Amino acid sequence: SSTTGFGGDSAAQFFAAHGLTDPDSIEKIRGRTGYYSAMVPDVPRSFTRLMDGMDLRIAGRRWRCISGYGHAPEHIALYCDDATLPAPVLIGGDMMLPRISTNISVYDTEPESNPLALFLASIDKFKALAPNTLTLPSHGKPFEGLHTRIQQLHDHHRDRLEEVIEACTASPCNAADILPVMFKRTLDLHQTTFAMGEAIAHLHLLWFEGRLQRRLNADGIYRFSCSEQPR
Repeated sequence: SSTTGFGGDSAAQFFAAHGLTDPDSIEKIRGRTGYYSAMVPDVPRSFTRLMDGMDLRIAGRRWRCISGYGHAPEHIALYCDDATLPAPVLIGGDMMLPRISTNISVYDTEPESNPLALFLASIDKFKALAPNTLTLPSHGKPFEGLHTRIQQLHDHHRDRLEEVIEACTASPCNAADILPVMFKRTLDLHQTTFAMGEAIAHLHLLWFEGRLQRRLNADGIYRFSCSEQPR
């Protein structure tokens, strides 16, 4: 599909509008029409939707569904505090990872979105869970210290947002300008598409909060600058 946010003409135009101007990279993105769909199974024609607060019975235990947003349009984590378990268990999926931070990106499929705000609000739901909860993530090993990890993720994104504000205060920036601010290493094209989405997500949160202004310049590129007054 060309509508996954990872490739095709729409994705190429979107990244170009946010400052990715290298012709070779843009052409490669334009040509990746089946990039994401080749890595995942087809979407089923029918399904049973899990929703926030629903209970599932698995092997005689009750698991509560906890919805999350920002990483995906909708994500369900499962929580069980059955007395037969040594400690409560959270199947955290991609919303709560032990070492790396979850990818939070804006793509052409929802170009005006504010996923980072949704993600930060979503992980705060986990604060209501027991402090001794064992979290099973989608990447990395099971871990304890759920409440500490929630705060670490807030601190991580707060620090990045401050770096972005500092850069945009010095001069108007597009998302491509922000890449070396947020990522201190060389990125290949696969990493660049993720990084561009993350950079836009951080810019958008600050824009939605009124801390940055966004302008579409004559060259067709969006640039963000420090706001004097919140909108």
